[in-house]
Amino acid sequence: MTHCTTTMRGKLTATLIVFGLWLLPGWCLAWQMDGEKTITAHTRDKQHIVIGTVRFTPLGDGTTTFQLIMNHDKLTDYFLSMKEFKCLGNAVEVTCHVPYPYRHPAKITADNYAWLEHNLLFLFKLPNEFGAKLWNGLYYKFRLTDNGLVGDPMAIDLNHISAPPDDLTTPPYGVDARDPVPPGARWLESITVR
Repeated sequence: MTHCTTTMRGKLTATLIVFGLWLLPGWCLAWQMDGEKTITAHTRDKQHIVIGTVRFTPLGDGTTTFQLIMNHDKLTDYFLSMKEFKCLGNAVEVTCHVPYPYRHPAKITADNYAWLEHNLLFLFKLPNEFGAKLWNGLYYKFRLTDNGLVGDPMAIDLNHISAPPDDLTTPPYGVDARDPVPPGARWLESITVR
């Protein structure tokens, strides 16, 4: 065997190994649900407002726990319907965070972010409207991208959680309790976790 053949065979083997590793799930430098990540609100007028952080802790069984911390310095206090809300707003629309009011597992999986989504519920109103209209709820449905989670708005009725659900381990806003929101219809167009 000549030196040239040995060198070519070595390069081919190295290339196949690298290509094979690339095909392994999780080997590439994709975004991971681990550690502290930033929650950013993206608005129709191209603002990017950091509204909080979330700390992910993988448990090793395919589930990940999370702890959400909202950045109240970036939110304005509104007193609506006898309750204080933390809100973002402009001249067009005010969007207020609605903390999920009941005990829950605070766990997600790689294909189910429901409890995180339930912790990022919002309501919207016009700046000149008084009170909170709970039927104007927003649920940001997350999808995984190479850079993190992207949440697109869906319409919900927050009256649905005015009383505790029968089963505290099942998220109350399932597919049948959410409706699509047309692109551009809401001032808070998306939420990202990165």
